[in-house]
Amino acid sequence: MLGFIIAIVIGGVAGYIAERIMKVDHPIWLNIVLGMAGAFLFNIVSWLLLGIAGGNIVWQLVAGVIGACALIWGYREYEKRRS
Repeated sequence: MLGFIIAIVIGGVAGYIAERIMKVDHPIWLNIVLGMAGAFLFNIVSWLLLGIAGGNIVWQLVAGVIGACALIWGYREYEKRRS
């Protein structure tokens, strides 16, 4: 249970940082989702391509920020092509 709470906090912080980097405005719940999903996706990609499996809090924060930025960028590209 504690791990899940830490994941939510780190996801929220990572989503907030990504939100500021990408210059968007999201509600807090979306920051948490983007940070957690971004960390999950980035960890999978880094493990498959580089063989890196980070487990500490700093790695998860960095992975969350990079992954959330990638998700925001991907959504922007999707919206551009759709319209």
